[in-house]
Amino acid sequence: MKIIIAGAGEVGFHLAKLLSYESQNITLIDTEKESLMYADNHLDIKVLRGDATSISLLQEAQVHQSELVIGVTSSETTNITFCMLAKQLGCKRTIARISNTEFIHNKDLIRFSELGIDELISPEQLAASEIQLLLNKSAFNDTYEFEGGELIMIGVSLQKKAPFVGKMVKEAALIFPELHFMPLALQRLGTQYTVIPRGDTVFKEGDQVYFITTPEGVDELYKLTNKKKEEIRNVMILGGSKVGFKTARELCDKKFNVKLIEKNKEKAFDLADELPNALVINGDGRNVELLEEESLDSMDAFVAVTGNSETNIMSCLVAKSKNIKKTIALVENMDYFQLSHSIGIDTLINKKLLAANNIFRYIRKGEVVALMRLNNINSEILEFEVKPSSKVAGKVIREIDFPRKATIGGIVRDGKGIIALGGLRIQAGDRVVVCSLPEAIPKIERLFH
Repeated sequence: MKIIIAGAGEVGFHLAKLLSYESQNITLIDTEKESLMYADNHLDIKVLRGDATSISLLQEAQVHQSELVIGVTSSETTNITFCMLAKQLGCKRTIARISNTEFIHNKDLIRFSELGIDELISPEQLAASEIQLLLNKSAFNDTYEFEGGELIMIGVSLQKKAPFVGKMVKEAALIFPELHFMPLALQRLGTQYTVIPRGDTVFKEGDQVYFITTPEGVDELYKLTNKKKEEIRNVMILGGSKVGFKTARELCDKKFNVKLIEKNKEKAFDLADELPNALVINGDGRNVELLEEESLDSMDAFVAVTGNSETNIMSCLVAKSKNIKKTIALVENMDYFQLSHSIGIDTLINKKLLAANNIFRYIRKGEVVALMRLNNINSEILEFEVKPSSKVAGKVIREIDFPRKATIGGIVRDGKGIIALGGLRIQAGDRVVVCSLPEAIPKIERLFH
C-alpha cells in the first residue's frame, strides 16, 4: 500500500516506523530538515522536504497513486488542507489530525467527507477518552470497548490470591459454567514473550492477561482476578495540557469531583474560567507538600498529564505511596511501558500509540472496524465486519483453519455481545473480535477479506 504521511513529529514518525515494519510504501513529508534526516537514517522510507500543502510537492510524491494520506503535522489547518488537496489529486482515503474536537463532534453537520477528509482524529481526545474508560473500570490496568461496550477488553495483572492462578484455562472456565469471558493474550512476568492462551495454558502469578468479556462478565472477572470494584469519585489531575483540560471537562460532565493542578499562572486562570465545575489550583505538582495540602490522600485517582513523562511518572509514584486507588501517567517514551507494572503505576498511556491504533485499521485488509495494539504486548486486537463473501461466513468456529497464534474472542451480533465458543457459527454481518500475534495477521486478513 502506498501511504503518504505529512508531519515527521512524534505521531508521524511513530506511524512511519510501525508502517515501515509492515513493508508498506511510505513517503514522509516535513519542512524540518533534522526531523527528516533522523527518519531517513532510521527507517526504510522515502522522505520529502517541503510544505505538505504544495501541489507540486504532492505531485512529486505521486499522491495520485496513493491509497492513504495521513496529515499529522502540528497544524490542523495544514492537515485539513493537505487532505483536501490529496483527495482532489486522486488519493483514495485521507485522515487528518486535529486539535479542535468541535470538528469531530459536528462532523455530521459539516460533512467533512464531501470536503475530501474521510476521517478526523485527535490524539488528545483519544487520550482523554482512554483515561475516562480506565477510571470507570478502576481495578483493571487496560480497557477497550467494542460496539459501545457490548464487548469489553480488560487487561489485568494476576495477583497471588487470584482463584485461577496455577490453573489451566479450561479449569478456570469451569469455575463459571455460564462463561462470559475469554482470555485473549498474556505475557509472563519479567519476559517480552506473548502467549495466545489455549485450553492447557496455565495462569501464573504476575501474568499480564487480557480478557474479552460482556458487560455481565465484568463482575465475574473482578472475583476471578481477586480485584475490588473501587468507586472512583474524587480525581486529581496534574497538568492543564489539552489532555488534562479535555479529561477534566469530561469527568466534570460525568459528575466526578475534579481538582486540576497547573503550574502556569495565566493558564490556570484560563482553565478556571473554562472549567467552572472543577477546582483549579495554580502550583507545581512536583511539590509533594502542595499535593499533601490539596488532600492528595483523600483522592480516589491521580492522573498525571503534564508535557514531561518523568514528572508524570514520579508524581504518580508519590500518589501511589499515599495509597491512591488508581494512578495513570501520560508518557511519550514507549520504552517506559515495560516498567509500568514493575514500578507500581497502574496504567501508562501514550498519545502516539492511541493515534496509531486508530489509524492502523485503515491499513488492514478486510472490513476492519476497530484495531488496537496492546501496551507492551506484541499482539493486535482487531474487529472485523463479516461480509457474505468472507471465507469465515457460515462456518462453525472450531471448523475454521484458524492460526494457532491467533484467537477469536467474541462476536457482536444484532447489537449484542457473545463470547466466541468453538460451536458458534459465524454469520454475515457479525462483528468479530480477534487477537493475533503479528506473524498470523496476513492469514487472518485473508479469512475475513
